[in-house]
Amino acid sequence: MASAYLEVFRSRRLAVILALGFSSGLPLALTGGTLQAWMTVEGVDLSTIGIFTLVGSPYIWKFLWAPAMDRFVPPFLGRRRGWLLVTQLALAVGIAGMAFLSPRTDLLAIAWLALFVAFASASQDIVVDAYRTDVVSREQRGPAGALSVVGYRLAMLASGALALVLVAGSGWIPALGWRNTYLLMAVLMGFGVVAAFWRGR
Repeated sequence: MASAYLEVFRSRRLAVILALGFSSGLPLALTGGTLQAWMTVEGVDLSTIGIFTLVGSPYIWKFLWAPAMDRFVPPFLGRRRGWLLVTQLALAVGIAGMAFLSPRTDLLAIAWLALFVAFASASQDIVVDAYRTDVVSREQRGPAGALSVVGYRLAMLASGALALVLVAGSGWIPALGWRNTYLLMAVLMGFGVVAAFWRGR
C-alpha cells in the first residue's frame, strides 16, 4: 500500500505542476504589496497607492476571456503549452519593463505595465488550471493540487518578503535596488517557461 502511494509522487508531471504553481504566484506581489512598498519609498501619496489596487482587477474578470483561450490554439506547442509560453513570456517582458521605470516619474506607465502583468498573470492562471486538469491522473489530483499551492506560496514569498530583503540588503545579502530585484523576478519566470517545454510522464 505504501509503495503504491509513493508511486504517485514519481511522476515528472508533479514537478511540472510545482514549477507552474511557482510561475503563477510570482507576479501577484510584484503588482501588489511589493509595488506598493516601492511606491511608498518613492513618496507616492496614499490615495494613489490605494487606487493602484485596481490593477488586480483582471484576476476577478478572467472568466470572461477563459473561453477564448480554450477555443483558440497558438500555432506552436498546442493549446495548453502554447498559451503557457505566451503568457509567461509576456509576464517576463512586463516585469522587466517595470524594472526600468520609477513610480516617482513614470507613474502612469507603471500603472499600465502593472495592469498588463496582472492580465497576463490571470491568463496564465487559466491555462495552468486547465493544464493541471488535463495531465494529472485521478490518483495524482490531490498531490498535484497541493504542490500547485506550495509552488504558489513559495513564489509569493520570493516576490514579496524576499524581494524586499533583496532591495534593501540585509547582513551578508547585498542591496540590489528595485531595478535589479524586478529584473531578477523576471528571470525567475524562467521556471514556468522550462515547465512549459518539459513534458511530464
